Amino acid sequence: MTAPEIVELRRALGRLRQCVGSLRSRYGDVAAVQRLANDIERMDIDATELVELDRTPRQREAPRVEREVVVVPDTP
Repeated sequence: MTAPEIVELRRALGRLRQCVGSLRSRYGDVAAVQRLANDIERMDIDATELVELDRTPRQREAPRVEREVVVVPDTP
């Protein structure tokens, strides 16, 4: 991710935290609000990992799949 994308992501996470705080004030610390807060925390952790990666994006390697060829005869 580029620096502007990271900045925007951090802003969005901050806004989400504020919204969850408002929800917590209204509904209390119910399971649904806890899950939302945990989701935001997880996204923040993932964003931090992205920042720590090398600046050059890594290409994903396609998984190596061995395929078995099965011959199906045309005759009944």
